Amino acid sequence: MGGAILRGVKTVLITGCSSGYGLETARHFHSQGWNVVATMRTPREDVLPRSDRLRVLALDVTNPESITAAVEVSGPIDVLVNNAGIGVVGAFEATPMATTRELFETNTFGVIAMTQAVVPQFRERRSGVVVNVTSSVTLTAMPLAAVYTASKMAIEGFTASLALELEFFNVRVKLVEPGYSPATRFTSNGAERMAGLIPEAYEPFAKPIFASFAQPAAVTFASDVAEAVYRATNDTSGQLRFPAGADAVALAMAHSK
Repeated sequence: MGGAILRGVKTVLITGCSSGYGLETARHFHSQGWNVVATMRTPREDVLPRSDRLRVLALDVTNPESITAAVEVSGPIDVLVNNAGIGVVGAFEATPMATTRELFETNTFGVIAMTQAVVPQFRERRSGVVVNVTSSVTLTAMPLAAVYTASKMAIEGFTASLALELEFFNVRVKLVEPGYSPATRFTSNGAERMAGLIPEAYEPFAKPIFASFAQPAAVTFASDVAEAVYRATNDTSGQLRFPAGADAVALAMAHSK
């Protein structure tokens, strides 16, 4: 979908663009005049405008061949936004190891693989930005999210270290940390994965937590994340972490005290 990417215009490749943060981020960069390579496991031609600055590509970040093909077809890119991710909420005790591995394949190894596929062109040109989207679960301990938190915390450490070594080549690496967003498809997309993850013994513990999810004091909107990714992309101050959303910003402020 979309015509040839325009020369002389910066290009961003974004993963996980079928909905939520990725879709809104693709729209935001496009509105700012960028070339956008919007990737998703199953390309949808109905979610983004037809434009000579926008291309929709199939990409499964857990598949090495898919990564290679997408990066080759995209041509030179200036920014990689690793947004694709999956979630799970439930008692750790009841979470199958297969589910844990599934989360890490996308949230952790997928991000690392995508980054490794793109870094060589950034290093050779001595320019480029990698923006990794994690979560506010990295800002404070949250119950019923042990495995999800682990998959995102790994990327926080990966990003902080990588930023130091790629700085030598004038390549910037950033983190965007979204808060809780009820409006996204996070829960519905993971419904099957989360079935049965609250055993009877955990129900008295989980009930008030789920009730608080239904009435959050502050939330994150997809536009908050898109704007934070754009800020991170253009930031030259050396700032590593960019919380996104009112709840994430509040947690980050509390965390820094």
